[in-house]
Amino acid sequence: MVAATVRTVFAQPDPASTRDQLRLVADMLRERHPAVSDLLLEAEADVTAYAGFPQPHWKKIWSTNPLERLMREIKRRADVVGIFPDDNSILRLVGAVLSEQHDEWQVTDRRYLGEESMALIHTMSQTPADKEVNQLPAAG
Repeated sequence: MVAATVRTVFAQPDPASTRDQLRLVADMLRERHPAVSDLLLEAEADVTAYAGFPQPHWKKIWSTNPLERLMREIKRRADVVGIFPDDNSILRLVGAVLSEQHDEWQVTDRRYLGEESMALIHTMSQTPADKEVNQLPAAG
């Protein structure tokens, strides 16, 4: 029941609603689960961090599934090797897996975050002055 209540935080349509819902959930849980309530309020910035990104990114950011999948792949490959002769060999293996994943996300149709979606981040991060400069006609 607690998990279902906390999940309502992630179902909100905008950042302000997300933060408001987190506080509401923490208040609702205070009487029966004070430790959970305190933990939610202490971690508010971390729990709602995804809301600072464009909405198409939200589901990918709040889920740890891609990270868990990547860690399983690293573990699988490390189990195949068994014993590593030194630390550098472990770093090479992990680096190779990460590089492979990066390449896959860059060139396949199933990109983790597409170019259009990433362009939204750039647009959101610009200050009003930056936006004005980018809209000025080129000198020439």
